[in-house]
Amino acid sequence: MEKTTSQKIRLGLFVIIGLLIFILATYLIGDKQKMFGKTSHLETVFNNVNGLQIGNNVRYSGVNVGTVRGIEMLNDTNIKVDMIIDKTIFKHIKKDAVATIGSDGLVGSMIINILPGKGTDAPVEPGDEIRSVNRVSTDELLNTLSKTNNNAALLTENLLTITEEINAGKGTVGLLLNDAELARDLKQTMHYLKISGRETSNATKNLNKLLESMNNKDNVIGLLKDTAVANSIKTIVNNLDNSSLEINRVVTNLNKTILNIKDGKGALNYLSNDPNLVNKIDSTMTNVNESSAKLNENLEALKHNFLFRGYFRRLEKQKLKEQKK
Repeated sequence: MEKTTSQKIRLGLFVIIGLLIFILATYLIGDKQKMFGKTSHLETVFNNVNGLQIGNNVRYSGVNVGTVRGIEMLNDTNIKVDMIIDKTIFKHIKKDAVATIGSDGLVGSMIINILPGKGTDAPVEPGDEIRSVNRVSTDELLNTLSKTNNNAALLTENLLTITEEINAGKGTVGLLLNDAELARDLKQTMHYLKISGRETSNATKNLNKLLESMNNKDNVIGLLKDTAVANSIKTIVNNLDNSSLEINRVVTNLNKTILNIKDGKGALNYLSNDPNLVNKIDSTMTNVNESSAKLNENLEALKHNFLFRGYFRRLEKQKLKEQKK
């Protein structure tokens, strides 16, 4: 059965529309995968790719700039990832940039995020290898979370045991919460501590005032801080030391002299130890006094004697002249 013209036209339109849709889809997918633009390769090495697949997106500062072209296992700890990047982006990526693996949303596919560096290095060249940072995987997070939950359970159990003992009045905290007498004693103790603290504060203030007053030159301690006064006191003390030394020497010499007088055979020894000599000296002094008195009487007699009377008169006249002058 031959097809009509309208059917042929509809078939041609369907084929043309399908071909346009295919071309458009191919273009969109190719543009997204950077198949039609000017691109270059960039490499990085990870310890764990965390489910990264060929064709996943590569982002730089949150912007899609390329796709993953290859994943190669170098050894048991290093995996090389080959990325194809738009050439216009290479001038913005510096050599100190860092590649990390993340997810596109909470449940999206894995992607590579290129984080900008400090911007002080030169831009990367095609074929360069940039540094990478391995983030914590979901399994590690789950393991850590499991350990945290176990620790939280143990902590809750211990806390429950402690609260039960406190409610039962066991331990210091339990006694404080359940023993009214101990609570009163503690309250009284705190009251006394408060009073002691207040008294200590007052004593500290008084001590500070006393220390401040010491700096005043009107009192003795403040005066002692004066350099001139300190030097004068130092000089007086030195003089006292020297005087003390001289006094000690004089006392020593005096002791020696006394010992010599006491033990020697001189006149002082006889005077101090021989009473007969003292009596003789007393009688001698008495005789001297008597002789002096008699001599005075003889002189008076000579004054009245006619042989010496003129001589004494001349002496009296001469004394009177000297007194008048």
